Amino acid sequence: MAINDFLCSNNLRLDQQLKFTAEIDKMTGVLRRTMLVDGSRRENDAEHSWHIGVMTLLFKEYCVAPVDVERAAKMCLVHDLIEIYAGDTFAYDPIGNKDKAEREAAAADKLFAQLPQEQGSELRALWEEFDAMQTNDAKYAACMDRLQPFLHNTLTQGHTWVQGHTCRTDVEKRMAIVREFMPELYKWVDKNIDHAIEMGWVK
Repeated sequence: MAINDFLCSNNLRLDQQLKFTAEIDKMTGVLRRTMLVDGSRRENDAEHSWHIGVMTLLFKEYCVAPVDVERAAKMCLVHDLIEIYAGDTFAYDPIGNKDKAEREAAAADKLFAQLPQEQGSELRALWEEFDAMQTNDAKYAACMDRLQPFLHNTLTQGHTWVQGHTCRTDVEKRMAIVREFMPELYKWVDKNIDHAIEMGWVK
């Protein structure tokens, strides 16, 4: 079953690309803490990446600096690929975040090496740029990465906030990039943090 059934094309480059495409299907099995808006189950990495990729098409007007939406969308699509091997690390888990960088770097070495060299290098560079959050495109992508689960929390009775015994400073730290790069949107974020405290979802 699965990859053992793959028939080679007699084109090494094409085979690498096809096998990589099959490998990243594993993202659908990487569960995040975030609930779907309907509350029926936890979302997976593939759903999250698709969701924030679409979001990059919607919110550009609120950025304080120019962004390349196509590059930001690419970052959103690849930013969690390494979790196929490294697993998802809950944003509000201080223990899990201690060795996150090392686990993800090792996963990146393994994953991106499966592609033709220049494609693997391109995707790894996008992943590293996203992680560094220094460029405008990376900041915008990071805002989307933080906004989506925040929105879900506001619509699922603060599900992951409650699970993580989260306090206001934790949420504000997580959303700081939005405050910096999308201050108009952050007004809505701040309003929802106040509401989450009123409801007892955030301490």
